[in-house]
Amino acid sequence: MAFSTAPVAGVLLAAGAGRRFGGPKALAATPDAGGWLERGVGLLLDVGCAPVVVVLGAGAEEARSLLPASEPRVMPVVADDWAEGVGASLRAALNALDGMPAAAPCIAALVTLVDLPRLAPEALERVAGTDVVPSSLRRAVYEGSPGHPVLIGRDHWHDLRHSLKGDVGAGPYLRAHRAEPVECSGLGGDEDVDTPAQSLPGSSNRPPA
Repeated sequence: MAFSTAPVAGVLLAAGAGRRFGGPKALAATPDAGGWLERGVGLLLDVGCAPVVVVLGAGAEEARSLLPASEPRVMPVVADDWAEGVGASLRAALNALDGMPAAAPCIAALVTLVDLPRLAPEALERVAGTDVVPSSLRRAVYEGSPGHPVLIGRDHWHDLRHSLKGDVGAGPYLRAHRAEPVECSGLGGDEDVDTPAQSLPGSSNRPPA
């Protein structure tokens, strides 16, 4: 799939220490999904994102070695304040995108998390669509509940960046600005893995119906 408008960046948030998981999820691998970092980057590249900003923190040097060295579209960024939470990671990604050359600006960022090993490519395709504009603001929903990925148009980057605090990501901003919901039930973007048991095939952290 290719976007029909100006470039859309991909953002993979992969900085956390994974304390409940037992180590940085950027270094995780499971038999069904392979390396989570490599898989997340591949999904964003395959949907047509360029560049793909990979935000690292815990285990950054080892995680960086897992990225494709010969792929110029992949841009690793280390969030120095990653321990503050996901808000710091997303802020680092937006800062990196704003610092890119003005000659080829991205009009939006498609954001997802490294700990979604069951995320299907169709979820990214649905949220990205082909009609992206700088004012776009969308998020995947799963049976009515928000998940990932999210699409954040460039018009929102400044205000969003200044609203990010601690372990609070884009959720409050997306709610306040009535992000367009995109139905993605069954496509895995609500199955973030927090413990080793949840990473096993057939397991889920979703509450029972």
